[in-house]
Amino acid sequence: MEHIDTIVVGGGQAGLATGYHLARLDGTFVILDSEQRIGDGWRRHWDSLRLFTPGRFSGLPGMPNPVGRDSTATRDEFADYLRAYATAFALPTRSGVTVTALGRVADGFVLTTTAGPMSARQVVVAGGPNRLPRVPDFARELDPGIRQLHSSEYRNPSQLPAGDVLVVGAGTSGAQIALELAATHRVTIAGRPTVHIPDAVFRYAGAPYWWLVSNLLTVDTPPGRRVAAGFGKRGAPLISVSMRQLDAAGVTRLPRITGAHGGRRVAGEAGSVWSPESPATVIWATGYRPDLRWLPDLPLNEDGLPATRRGVVDDVPGLYFVGMPFQYALTSGLIGGVGRDAAFIADRVAARARSTESGTIGASTRLA
Repeated sequence: MEHIDTIVVGGGQAGLATGYHLARLDGTFVILDSEQRIGDGWRRHWDSLRLFTPGRFSGLPGMPNPVGRDSTATRDEFADYLRAYATAFALPTRSGVTVTALGRVADGFVLTTTAGPMSARQVVVAGGPNRLPRVPDFARELDPGIRQLHSSEYRNPSQLPAGDVLVVGAGTSGAQIALELAATHRVTIAGRPTVHIPDAVFRYAGAPYWWLVSNLLTVDTPPGRRVAAGFGKRGAPLISVSMRQLDAAGVTRLPRITGAHGGRRVAGEAGSVWSPESPATVIWATGYRPDLRWLPDLPLNEDGLPATRRGVVDDVPGLYFVGMPFQYALTSGLIGGVGRDAAFIADRVAARARSTESGTIGASTRLA
């Protein structure tokens, strides 16, 4: 069995930022990524996707995003940036390796992977929260003639048949998709829009705004704790697109969808109903949940996310997370904010490594 002191699970922005800081601390580690190439996870998003935040707030530690300070990177540009980042810092990545189970042992962990078993004294989970598509249970009650797909399956307007489209979810992803489809389809969007951050904020007051959400809205401050409470149920602010743009494009708006009736009727709050008049498509832009199935008995918080202290799982020594929403601040789940959390966790990994003597991995046990 191969043994590595620290294994980072996930080769996206959170895993690479963690690797950057571990390398600066001379740690012995490897980054396991289930994709065939670094950045490929981004290439599966819809074709026209652009990052929500400009380049100066969308870079990882030690290497600015080359798209420019005020420009937003495309899907492929950011995927290329991640690959270039891993190469520039010679990060020890292994692509095409999926971790399927984690077991605790006397002196660390045993990981079951598609490349064979591995052991580690410490494990950093950096796969992020957007792993498993979230679709409401009532979706199965819709007429089979209505095509349904999650936003993770959407690529471009030509993928959809002619006819009405309902986009469920009024976050930034849902709004961007609805706006794109409005040029070729009759579109309705359903959901409660979150607060909109105008482009001008980033253009003219980007630095103060970023400082505010990075340093004031944290788990260490009363305002931050108020925002963090139930954050996973409200969603992030609208960035790069607004409801006003959707109105101008002719997109019809509905409140939050609450159920389906009769196969071709979707009901929402305040009695609003959407019934397609032509062959229809429903796009569920209803978000994701983290894939924690390989971490049995992991302590969770009220939002169903790992219960941690700034990413440290106190109940499982040697286990950490990076890249979870509001792990420390409002920006923890954003590209430009993950570096600070990665540095914090890398310091904890290094400190524990210094205080722990080398030993032999013992018999496997369950996680908890």
